[in-house]
Amino acid sequence: MFGLESVAGPFGAALLIGVVLVEALLLYVGYGLLESALGPTIARAIRGD
Repeated sequence: MFGLESVAGPFGAALLIGVVLVEALLLYVGYGLLESALGPTIARAIRGD
């Protein structure tokens, strides 16, 4: 996807770990924002308020 498969050795491993950590951080922040924006509305809908 990003052409990372051509990088080999320790640098490739470190690059892959870095990409996975950045992706995890973005997903954590994104889902947190989504939950804070939509969570109360969905909870009210489930409770029937």
